[in-house]
Amino acid sequence: MNLRDWIDRREILEDVATATPFAAMSATLDRDATRPAPGTELPPLWHWLYFLPMPRQSEIGADGHAKRGGFLPPVPLPRRMWAGSQFRFQSPLRVGDCLRRVSTIENVSEKSGRTGALVFVRVRHEVHANGGAAPALIEHHDIVYREAAKPGDPAPPPQAAPARAAWEKQWVPDDVLLFRYSALTFNGHRIHYDRRYVTGVEGYPGLIVHGPLVATLLLDLLRSQMPLARIATFEVRALRAMFDLNHFFVCGSPGPDGRTIRLWAKDHEGWLAMDATATID
Repeated sequence: MNLRDWIDRREILEDVATATPFAAMSATLDRDATRPAPGTELPPLWHWLYFLPMPRQSEIGADGHAKRGGFLPPVPLPRRMWAGSQFRFQSPLRVGDCLRRVSTIENVSEKSGRTGALVFVRVRHEVHANGGAAPALIEHHDIVYREAAKPGDPAPPPQAAPARAAWEKQWVPDDVLLFRYSALTFNGHRIHYDRRYVTGVEGYPGLIVHGPLVATLLLDLLRSQMPLARIATFEVRALRAMFDLNHFFVCGSPGPDGRTIRLWAKDHEGWLAMDATATID
């Protein structure tokens, strides 16, 4: 099996940007949960509430994801994580829009890291609204697959978060928050809600906070501080896992040009967990 044979595979999905997921995400982020009227603009990254994966129950693997194969390559490594994404927001998506997502596997690469084999998969998504020829949103999604944890595996060296932030907000990632986000995104990955599995099988100390949830919280912070700004691009990298055992912070600081915003998440010890940059118009 050559995993690179999956490069250029495509998948096309259609959905409607309905109001209930929007309201449920608002409630999860502790905002007003009123169902929005048709035409209400979706905040950036809230397209993740749509095009949800829906494998049959009999097709679920041991980790809660769909069994390997299908659109994504059947990588024979047990640990799968979101590594980061890059976005270009070209026009708004709105409640009531008929959406179409064209996904293409752009690259599959195999590497070796501190703890063994790694496989990186890069997927390009183009989201179109109401039959438009030009995509409203372009996303590059990076996935990393790893070997199972082994005793004595070296931990990656932590990186200190920036010492100062113009904005900062604390979040407490209890298991209810993680469950609600998993439900909103129909994410069956057991590392986010099954404590016995994540500690006993995958070897983590607690439930893992979803990377896309933290990315969403970063842009939610930016929206709260600059409500009139239009976000044009967003690049984000996951650097260090965070767990439901402790609080964490989302932080941000505008750059000198007024258009570039540095955003980051840090854990309770001050280590950098996620690093991101947004540009605004």
